[in-house]
Amino acid sequence: MTTPAYDDQNVFAKILRGELPCHKIYEDDKTLAFMDIMPRGDGHALVIPKSPSRNIFDIDASDMAAVMETVQKVARAAVKAFGADGATIQQFSEPAGGQIVFHTHVHVIPRFDGVKLRPHTGDMADNEVLAEQAEKIRQAL
Repeated sequence: MTTPAYDDQNVFAKILRGELPCHKIYEDDKTLAFMDIMPRGDGHALVIPKSPSRNIFDIDASDMAAVMETVQKVARAAVKAFGADGATIQQFSEPAGGQIVFHTHVHVIPRFDGVKLRPHTGDMADNEVLAEQAEKIRQAL
């Protein structure tokens, strides 16, 4: 398999450049965490590397390590903030793996016993709800 080239016009690259807004949860020198605008559950966040990479196949190992450190921080905070019973951590690579946005990203979704994930419909969540959820997670950090 040959991984296609990174496209710097993807939505997450635009967020990193400040061309599109996001509900930021956490940021350090290598990563950014923000709310997913099409959440599959309350508190659904994304963690991305600041360095360009398409997915698991081309990300630098040190960037992946930094992403996973941030995933752990955000997962702990999100579970605490929402009183969740656990978390689902997902990373999709290439279309066959379910990837839609071609900048490496990891989904962090607080989970509750007996509650299924909402379907990925493409519908955007209410902006005020996302802002409130982001604040809850930031407070738990």
